[in-house]
Amino acid sequence: MLARASLLSLCVLFTASDATAQEMPKSQPPIWASKPDISAFEATENAHLASAQAAIDKLLAVKGPRTVENTLAPYDNAVSHIDSASNLSGIMQQVHPETAFRDSATAMTTKVSSAQTALSLNRDVYHALSSIDLANADAATKYYVQRQLLEFRLAGVDKDDVTRAQLRKLQDELTDAQSHFGRNIADGQIVVDFDSAAALDGLPADYITSHKSGPDGKIHITTSYPDIFPILDYATNRETVRKMWVAYSSRAYPKNRDVLLAMMKTRYQIATINGYKSWPDYDTADRMIATGPNIAAFIDQVDAALRPTAQREYALLLAEKKKTEPNATELYSFESFHLRELVRRSQYNFDSQSVRPYLPYAEVNQGVFNTAAALFHVSFKQEADAPAWAPGVETWDVIDNGKAIGRMYLDMHPRKGKYSHNEMAPILDGIRGKQLPEAALVCNFPAPTPDDPGLMDINDATTFFHEFGHMMHHILGGNQQWAGVSGISMERDFIEAPSQMLEEWMHSPQVLATFAKHYKTGEPIPAELVKRMNRANAFGRASAAQLQLMYSAISYDMYKGNPDTIDPDHVILPDNDRYTLYKIIPTDAHFYCSFDHLSGYSSAYYTYVWDKVIAEDFFQQFDQNNLLAGPTPMRYRSVVLEPGGSMSANDLVKNFLGRPQNMDAFKKWASQEFNETP
Repeated sequence: MLARASLLSLCVLFTASDATAQEMPKSQPPIWASKPDISAFEATENAHLASAQAAIDKLLAVKGPRTVENTLAPYDNAVSHIDSASNLSGIMQQVHPETAFRDSATAMTTKVSSAQTALSLNRDVYHALSSIDLANADAATKYYVQRQLLEFRLAGVDKDDVTRAQLRKLQDELTDAQSHFGRNIADGQIVVDFDSAAALDGLPADYITSHKSGPDGKIHITTSYPDIFPILDYATNRETVRKMWVAYSSRAYPKNRDVLLAMMKTRYQIATINGYKSWPDYDTADRMIATGPNIAAFIDQVDAALRPTAQREYALLLAEKKKTEPNATELYSFESFHLRELVRRSQYNFDSQSVRPYLPYAEVNQGVFNTAAALFHVSFKQEADAPAWAPGVETWDVIDNGKAIGRMYLDMHPRKGKYSHNEMAPILDGIRGKQLPEAALVCNFPAPTPDDPGLMDINDATTFFHEFGHMMHHILGGNQQWAGVSGISMERDFIEAPSQMLEEWMHSPQVLATFAKHYKTGEPIPAELVKRMNRANAFGRASAAQLQLMYSAISYDMYKGNPDTIDPDHVILPDNDRYTLYKIIPTDAHFYCSFDHLSGYSSAYYTYVWDKVIAEDFFQQFDQNNLLAGPTPMRYRSVVLEPGGSMSANDLVKNFLGRPQNMDAFKKWASQEFNETP
């Protein structure tokens, strides 16, 4: 009875896309309202797939001329159901606290992906869509059909039956490998033991307090985000840093080596069967950057712009190291974090720990909400006591002009088996008049306790707003006629631009003053401290961007050729030496096993740098003295975010800037630290 009740409750939500109401729904049941068990979850997923197939059957049964109403509408209904099934299984395999549930979700992800692949290879559906009379259709509908036909061709719909069957098998294998790659990282957390409290020298007092010796007399440190990054930034014991870095960079090795090789091989086969020389050539055919070689050219172009500043940064870091090691001639990547912190103290009169007391988790959380509300002219309302997949997950409605326009879930703190990075995960496509968009923030920030307010550093707060930016993009772009162009559905190498731009708001003295308050005294963060922080944090930008270039080169080089000739262990060192100035230790060669983006982004990690260029160009359009003032925030919302994927990202950029993006703002941002004397 419980499983059946759970299924019925969930189906109220997931069949909402079949509704005929013309106004945005006032509400819809939360996705986890009935606390479904595995049986109910699987039944819901299967119901989605059945509804999708029924919509396709309806489309194919049409006699006579093809129209938007009799062909595109049922096709989009199928897309909506498959997206809902895919999103739900995807997030459950990342966040559900029960191993058996995550295993079920992993298997269901493969099944749903198989349905997606089958649709993308359905020649009859392709011909039906290509036959639609679009003469009187609006621009968004025309663009949607054009985009879908491209995706069909990229899937191989025009190949013969044997080839299409082969492509379907390869796509299923790829989905399975991607699921296992991510699961191995999530399940691969390592606990490192230390015998003496001296191992934590230099760490903040609250960190030391929360990492006391256990019954065995040892201090246990994990490779989760809240544990590893304070070690890298603040620990003065070099062996502690090295030991933790080795564990962190190899936490999914060797499990994921064979999984990555399988993904590389599968993707190469998919690309070559479809007539492309390599996976990057194939993968960029529907992106802003357009071709694989353009990725390599872009990386080198940015490297040339960054290198002079990065060399100046390196010289300062090496000089700092020589204070304790006079004969030092080189730097290792694992020690760069702490050396950067030391330079900020000695050269810029700023200690990162001085900001942490002003950033307890609860205040940062409220500050992110308030800033987003002021910037996007929305409000937020929590659904009190709403059940979710794990304790502590919060459910919130996004309100615009008194009406709910979306729902979001906040899963903000680490736990065993959970996705170990930070992301926004879409759950439901928004469809105008039928279904509200929904998404979840999946993060790993320090959890507050009665004895610990969960102090964050400025990078944590910045990451929080970055991911929240993805959330707002998904929701504000979710009022579309079609599920297939809802939310963040444009070219994938644009999706990081809006969220990277919002990182700048967490460095605004005006914005920080509204929520950054000392956890003991309530004193607002001093403007002078923020000024010193921003000057100090400008140091290292070029080096950090070069690190992103290295990751971009690795993701491209892993996939750019025949995988039979590529050894992942031999890709890391050359790309590190070419794009950074730091040496790496032998275990770093294995870090690709925990580089999750090699699964999802594959060869397209360049997206982060590409979008940083766009983000800084966007940012310069705002009032630099008051980022929340003037007409620009609402113009940005309406021109960039609200269209969702209903037009090309190239047009979104040109419509907001009045021109294509350029690198001027990015170059200024990267070299800002040396524009004036510290």
